[in-house]
Amino acid sequence: MSKVVVPKKTVQSKQSRSRKNQAKQNITPSFMQWRFGVVVGLIFLVFAALTARAAYIQVVNPDALIERSDSSTMRVRNTAVYRGLITDRNGEQLAVSVPAKAIWAQPQTIAKNNALEDKRRWQALAEVLGQDVDKLMSKASNPKRKFVYLQRQVSPAMATFVQKLKIPGVHLVNESRRFYPAGEVTSQLIGFTNVDDEGIEGIEKLYEEWLTGTPDSRTIRRDAKGRQVEIIVQEKGKKPKDLQLTIDQRLQSIAYRELKSAVHYYKATSGSVVVVDVNNGEILAMVNSPSFNPNNRRGVSAHRIRNRAITDTFEPGSSVKPLAVLSALEFGAVDSTDVIKTSPGWMRLGGSIVRDSRDYGDLDLTGIIQKSSNVGTSKLALSVPKEFLLDTYYNMGLMSDTGTNLIGENQGIFNEQKRWSEFELSTLSFGYGLTVTTVQLARMYSILGNGGEKIPLSIIKSDEEKVPERVLSEANAQRILTMMESVVGEGGSGKKARVAGYRVAGKTGTSRKAVRGGYGEQYVNIFAGVAPVSDPQIAVVVLINEPKGDLYYAGDTAAPVFSSIMSSSLQLLNVAPDAKEKSSFASLLEIQGETHE
Repeated sequence: MSKVVVPKKTVQSKQSRSRKNQAKQNITPSFMQWRFGVVVGLIFLVFAALTARAAYIQVVNPDALIERSDSSTMRVRNTAVYRGLITDRNGEQLAVSVPAKAIWAQPQTIAKNNALEDKRRWQALAEVLGQDVDKLMSKASNPKRKFVYLQRQVSPAMATFVQKLKIPGVHLVNESRRFYPAGEVTSQLIGFTNVDDEGIEGIEKLYEEWLTGTPDSRTIRRDAKGRQVEIIVQEKGKKPKDLQLTIDQRLQSIAYRELKSAVHYYKATSGSVVVVDVNNGEILAMVNSPSFNPNNRRGVSAHRIRNRAITDTFEPGSSVKPLAVLSALEFGAVDSTDVIKTSPGWMRLGGSIVRDSRDYGDLDLTGIIQKSSNVGTSKLALSVPKEFLLDTYYNMGLMSDTGTNLIGENQGIFNEQKRWSEFELSTLSFGYGLTVTTVQLARMYSILGNGGEKIPLSIIKSDEEKVPERVLSEANAQRILTMMESVVGEGGSGKKARVAGYRVAGKTGTSRKAVRGGYGEQYVNIFAGVAPVSDPQIAVVVLINEPKGDLYYAGDTAAPVFSSIMSSSLQLLNVAPDAKEKSSFASLLEIQGETHE
């Protein structure tokens, strides 16, 4: 077999190509190597991003992370705090806060557990809450909401029932509600709070800051099992303060009972009573009718809520006639023994006529008050300078603030003018041409009872000393009281205001209500008085607004109410009888005293 000889040059060429091929494979990376590089690069980028994010969260903006951590571990615990008590002068509770529950829902939890599908439980809940079941369920049907109230201030019995229903997402939370033990007796004076326990009427609103406190606060940290592991912050709250009124709840109840009965009996539109301690200006009772129950205000109209004794004004009529006599005495225009001619029972002033109900002839100052002579008071008012007469009205507490600072108090209407006609001054003397409130009239009579010293009226019990202001002489104040005593005597217009065993000084007032173009046929009946005359202790003003029927004079309507309230008040305050002739009441006291001894 012949041997094939390959040329050396050809072999070398093949080896050279083989080496070239091998070198090319070493230079070009494989697919695996390229993917590895990409992965490593991505990992590096991820770690770089995570590092940057961690640095941003923990160094640049750590607040959000801290907030999220605190929201899951930190809790704020507040102690329960209730509004301060409101009591009368003897400590009797008039307003007190009691524990209550609020029913709230968590719509997210309700949606998560499909709790709305169990309509039977929701129907039971709606019935106990007095709500429509569809409306109740709609409140809790929005899964985007985290919290919604279903009912506030529910009773313990209702709260227990709700717990037994075990509706997922429906919970209870503690709160308080205001309770008024005296109910409608003190409702307009005390006022009330709203569902958030904030005062919105009366004393509750006026002293909101005083009665409201802030709870003690404690910020804690919890572990995963909800156990307290750290107290972070403790803050001391502000305790609410109690409030003591000058009101005597016993007198308040008596006054309200008598007034409510009279308003109903005489079919009157409304009525008010104010009782004042003449020695210090403290208001012992302030009531209105119609009233309302502050513990259940559903359907109560606005006219029942307002405190008419301070908001409603009226022309006082004859109840201010003593001021005309007083101004003439103070100025020196007349003496207490002078006699005024009132015949023929009328007098012309300019183009107008002033009339009495009949011709009383010659009257002394006592007779002018007893007979309530318009002619007599007009002549006395015109016997003094205009400025002196007007100052007397101001000094006696009319047309000015009484000092109670109660919300909504009206200062009355008085049209001050540069020029006054004789007829205008005349009508002012018998209570027309100005309007006052019941509490302003009570202040006027308290000044008479206090011997001519004016003290601001007060509704809040305080140790602060009041500085009296003398506005008329003590002698003339006593003379006026003695003259007004004749009003409840024989021949007076207020005989029904007598109080057995006590000397009473008072004055009736029957004024027509103004309407467009003049005066209508509606009346305001007033009786205001002080007792006992020998040592005045309390002043009482009774107002009956728009009585219906045959009895529309103050002597028939307001006077009997005055008598009942004054009699009960004097007995409760332990005021000794001062009548010269012993009444059956005084005799009864002596018998009881002898029996007791």
